[in-house]
Amino acid sequence: GKTSIARIFAREIGCSETDTYEIDAASHTGVDHMRELADNVHTQPFESPYKVYIIDEVHMLSKSAFNAFLKTLEEPPSYVVFILATTESEKLPDTVVSRCQSFAFKKPSRKVLAEVVTNVAKKEDVTPE
Repeated sequence: GKTSIARIFAREIGCSETDTYEIDAASHTGVDHMRELADNVHTQPFESPYKVYIIDEVHMLSKSAFNAFLKTLEEPPSYVVFILATTESEKLPDTVVSRCQSFAFKKPSRKVLAEVVTNVAKKEDVTPE
């Protein structure tokens, strides 16, 4: 779900698939990967107003990788958007969290789901079974 929401967000801000980059931090935990990212952000987007970097499982980055990423996170080019996806935000360094907007997604209750289905059914003029 995290990556799917991140892709939807990227698309909604006008970013094409060509300019959307996904990084699995669980398998790219090292400082060299973050240094490479820091170099790559300075390339302009190919066909979109933005380049979006989705870093999944970001809590898995090593301390040195977070330190290497911090400068880029503090001063990204105007066309770069980072989406740091994790289910364990408490494992992120305070220096990273303090530079981000955070959104916590939770599963809707059965009541909320029932209300949504009922509203859609009314708009579509159908009776749910």
